[in-house]
Amino acid sequence: MLDVIRANTFVAEVLGLDPREVDVPVVGGHAGVTILLLLSQLDERLTSRIQNGGTEVVEAKAGAGSATLSMAYAAVKFADACCAFVSSQVTELPFFASRVRLGHNGVEEIYPIGPLNEYERVGLEKAKKELAASIEKGISFLGK
Repeated sequence: MLDVIRANTFVAEVLGLDPREVDVPVVGGHAGVTILLLLSQLDERLTSRIQNGGTEVVEAKAGAGSATLSMAYAAVKFADACCAFVSSQVTELPFFASRVRLGHNGVEEIYPIGPLNEYERVGLEKAKKELAASIEKGISFLGK
């Protein structure tokens, strides 16, 4: 959710909109190339800024902290969405962040990734490769 908030903020800044009026679809993971924005025609510089937003904050604070307020806001948005692990077929990976529709009974629909442009297809493959390695490492750690 933190990456969605960053994406919404940066896109709103570029477009001169209120970030609360922007809803950028972000899937994948939460680090570098695993963060995949699904905006066809997106300026690649903006994608890089969103992917490295956390690093920018740490550097701006000279290593003395992180995006505390943003993380708190993301936690509130996350709690509002009541998201939890949901098994899906969005990708072949056992874990992959994606958009869902929540209802009275929890997750009522898992949205597919949808059509991607070439830039997004390449980004998705990079994200899946990185996530697969991270997932394997996590599962291996749990087995110890």
